Amino acid sequence: MGKGKRIGIIAGLGTAVAATGAALMWRRGLGSVQRLASVTAAPRPDLDLASIAARLGEAVRIGTVSREEPRADEEAQIPAFREHLERTYPGVHKVLSREVVAGGTLLYKWTGSDPELEPVLLLAHQDVVPVDPNSLASWEHPPFSGTVAEGYIWGRGTLDDKGSLIGLMEAVEHLVGEGFQPRRTVLLGMGHDEELGGAKGATGLAALLKERAVRLAFVLDEGGAVVDGLVPGVSGQVAVVGIAEKGYVSVELLVEIPGGHSSAPRGESAIGVLADAVRRLEKTQMPARIEPPVRAFLEALAPHARMPLRLAFANPGLFEPLIIRTFSGTPEAASAVRTTTATTIIQAGEKDNVIPPLARAVVNFRILPGDSVASVLEHVKRAAPDDRVKISVLAKAREPSNVSPIGSANFDLLSRTIREVFPGAIVAPYLMVAATDSRHFEGLTTDVYRFMPFRLKTGDIEGIHGTNERVPIEVLADVVTFYARLITNVAA
Repeated sequence: MGKGKRIGIIAGLGTAVAATGAALMWRRGLGSVQRLASVTAAPRPDLDLASIAARLGEAVRIGTVSREEPRADEEAQIPAFREHLERTYPGVHKVLSREVVAGGTLLYKWTGSDPELEPVLLLAHQDVVPVDPNSLASWEHPPFSGTVAEGYIWGRGTLDDKGSLIGLMEAVEHLVGEGFQPRRTVLLGMGHDEELGGAKGATGLAALLKERAVRLAFVLDEGGAVVDGLVPGVSGQVAVVGIAEKGYVSVELLVEIPGGHSSAPRGESAIGVLADAVRRLEKTQMPARIEPPVRAFLEALAPHARMPLRLAFANPGLFEPLIIRTFSGTPEAASAVRTTTATTIIQAGEKDNVIPPLARAVVNFRILPGDSVASVLEHVKRAAPDDRVKISVLAKAREPSNVSPIGSANFDLLSRTIREVFPGAIVAPYLMVAATDSRHFEGLTTDVYRFMPFRLKTGDIEGIHGTNERVPIEVLADVVTFYARLITNVAA
């Protein structure tokens, strides 16, 4: 997922809104919010968790690392992983067709009996991020060992995203073994370069489906999870489902001014001019506002929140200025209500007695829905209006995703399935600050959702792209049950 903190931001949101609610308790008027109808818990399939954990461990041991500059020994791992899936899940490969797209991405097709029904696309990715060699001593078990110990499966990819991928394959293998036949076609897409943005895999798969005139009912990819105690004032588990992703752009600032010897400075230097431009950008943030994904998150929690939080959650439009003011007090919450500005690279000078003629900075922006790459560039030009600062957009910029509907039958089905597998969980849409392969399929459906069926704690979340990535063995029962139930609900 290019991910940073996928879910950690939500805890910051909750803290911020809690403070806002306290400030607003004197106001009146609750919004019109409804509690969802109760559902019956889904039956649990008979699963051998120890065997599933061992199979996930085997998948982790195949080091499918994605790098900007690939290493020869790692390039062979994607074909090895593909062969591993074929050996491990014979039922899947007997009943479903499989294609290899763009050199490594997999497309499985479980043909439904009713060709008039639009297929669904369930996504996961095969590749993982590298492990920092300097962190190896901090891993409790080697990152590519796939060790099963202390109630966990350990290793890079257990959460991001082989846990989902293996859970999906286990679910399909189980359904095939039971003789299940879907009415609706089910597609499984497994990218091989998601951690590099999906430029080959997901892009190629989306192009292939478009070429075949496939229209999807909905897409489900990695994203939010089920977290307990997520928001102060809201008890119980909250399942957050991403309905949008922020965009991404890095802007280069370049200043060229004649340098010279430090004993005879000429006045302004390239470094000084650049520093002033960076300071202006950091002090002049883009406007904050509550966009639909955050509004939907708050309103979904409103029926379950204690007063005075319920008041603030139910009326985010009415109290937007105060909510924004409170959100702006913490970095995590602030990122949900504005396009963020972060200076990430500064380069200038090589010797302490030489004034460099060139200074360079890179400022990264995570773009809020409603803003755009173009509006960010205009903001940079207004905030740092110095002709000596050359401004350009670096490669890999992407616009914010579309915002998927939460009033659709597909979202209702997804929500119902989550609550069947995680009884009592509150389902809340939210805005993802990270990126997934799912955004590449927006031209094939309006309904793109991001959710991983994992019960996670804060310590588990921190392992994503970090040290000691791991997944609890007991969680695998939820993962397999969820995917089996979702396929049954959508395709029966």
